[in-house]
Amino acid sequence: MPTETPIDLTDLFEEHRALLTGVAYRMLGRAADAEDVVQDAWLRWTADDRGDVREPRAYLVRITTRLSLDRLRQAQSRRESYVGPWLPEPIVTDFGPAVPDTAERALLSESVSLAVLVVLESLSPLERAVFVLREAFGFPFAEIATALDRSEAAVRQLAGRARKHVDEGRPRYDVDPVQRRDLTERFLTAAASGDLEGLLALLAPDARLVGDSGGKSKAPLRIMETADKIGRFLVAVAEGADETFGYRFAEVNGGPALIALVGDRVDSVFQVDVRDGRIACVYVQRNPDKLQGLALG
Repeated sequence: MPTETPIDLTDLFEEHRALLTGVAYRMLGRAADAEDVVQDAWLRWTADDRGDVREPRAYLVRITTRLSLDRLRQAQSRRESYVGPWLPEPIVTDFGPAVPDTAERALLSESVSLAVLVVLESLSPLERAVFVLREAFGFPFAEIATALDRSEAAVRQLAGRARKHVDEGRPRYDVDPVQRRDLTERFLTAAASGDLEGLLALLAPDARLVGDSGGKSKAPLRIMETADKIGRFLVAVAEGADETFGYRFAEVNGGPALIALVGDRVDSVFQVDVRDGRIACVYVQRNPDKLQGLALG
């Protein structure tokens, strides 16, 4: 391979940065960790002997996947002592003109959704890596096998187990994006105003609320169930809210979300899953460590 100048190395890496970040985030559920992994991949990319590298994209994905696996194994042991439910770090998603195809956009949105990322937490690190590379980005099994240093047959088995587990663990329903945004706005407006009747009209009877505080702010330390409990909890939150709170809507993890602000600081992020025209699950992210990097533009 011809000797590259520093600008060649930078251009090649930057060409694939978005892909590498996407892989790392879906593997780890933390934007900050994903950025660290991509930075480590850049250091490996500039330090390694690339004389036999014919496909930079595959090479960089392999480095990023292996670095993500190492970090994921470390993170799983830390999460055993995590206070309360764990949710991924929210990210603002805007695929823009780079992903014009509706089917591809829907696939990327689903693969970064809170519902899917929560289920991925229950997979083994290798299953998660295979699922992310295959289902979110469409990598061939042979390429995944090379990235993971496993046989193609083993990777196919991992893919089958991961797909089965995800299908069993996540809600399977189709929601029109316009309907989801409308229900989200109505629900979150009712929550912000403390409208119990309005909340109960929108919540499914068996609705769930998952709050992540990491023990660093106020949020339920267990998953809350039933519409009545959730509605009354949200009304109590609204009644105790500071008058300086502000709210704005944004696309977060591929779907509409309400972001609560105190001045310029993000206090919390609310997002919902919709089933049969009702709110089936409410996600509330209040861990300040996971809100610091939320870029609102």
